Amino acid sequence: MARREFKNSQFDDKNGRMRRKKVSPLTIGKIEYVDYKDTDLLNKFLSERSKIKARHNSGNDAQQQRAVARAIKNAREMALMPYKAAVTTQRRERRNESDRPDRASGPPPQPTAPPPNNEDTNDESSEISSIEMNPEIIDSFDGTQDNQNEVLHNVEEGEES
Repeated sequence: MARREFKNSQFDDKNGRMRRKKVSPLTIGKIEYVDYKDTDLLNKFLSERSKIKARHNSGNDAQQQRAVARAIKNAREMALMPYKAAVTTQRRERRNESDRPDRASGPPPQPTAPPPNNEDTNDESSEISSIEMNPEIIDSFDGTQDNQNEVLHNVEEGEES
């Protein structure tokens, strides 16, 4: 005897049996309008991580699936249902409790002394601050490159022009 070939998706290839088509909870309850406020009904169409179940898992037809998806999205927007469910897992017990030291209580210690200063970075800032401190040097500056070099040279030596 030759095996019959089935064209529909109700045939299960794994064990060679016919699969019963899943019936939607909307069909069982004879519900025609899916209300976004009916969260008990809508939770039947969500997975444990709050994802909308596919049609072949929920048993909905295309029109029912669209209505359910729209109602779930509205309920999420109205904060009646979560967008994402937090799944918590139990922590495993440690093998050796003595391997890990106890945590210190309180915040970490604060430094008592200020950080050390680098002298390399202060050279340029000291030149700028000395020019800003002496308004006479700024007044004598006429903008030419030679005069600019002369003023900077005088500032380094501590002279006024």
